[in-house]
Amino acid sequence: MSQENVEMVRCVYDAFNREDWDAAFRDADPDFEATFQRGPNAGTHRGRENLQARLLDARAAFDAWLAEPVELLESGEQVVVIVKNRLRPKGSSGEIEFRNGHIWTIRDGTILSLLGYPSPDDALEAAGLRE
Repeated sequence: MSQENVEMVRCVYDAFNREDWDAAFRDADPDFEATFQRGPNAGTHRGRENLQARLLDARAAFDAWLAEPVELLESGEQVVVIVKNRLRPKGSSGEIEFRNGHIWTIRDGTILSLLGYPSPDDALEAAGLRE
């Protein structure tokens, strides 16, 4: 695992926040797989088109959605990310903020998968970084 993998994942969040889907999926395998445990996108989604459609659908309810990686940890072929999400529902001045955890698997410079967990602790435990 290298610092390049951490930077690759950081770039995915930057691209997501800009809604630059080409940049977000630039380093992803064509059979990239994302699995989320909870929420409107719960389940496993394969391939860019499927995941992008799900993300766009989820974002449609919000005027703003910022996913900020606040901590990125290397663990073998994985990058574990603690994410702070800030969302503003459409037509509202209020903001929703929550943290969750992601585990990205990268091999030979290619992003293979993303596992989304409802809490940072769940992601850290799944990656063997917390008991």
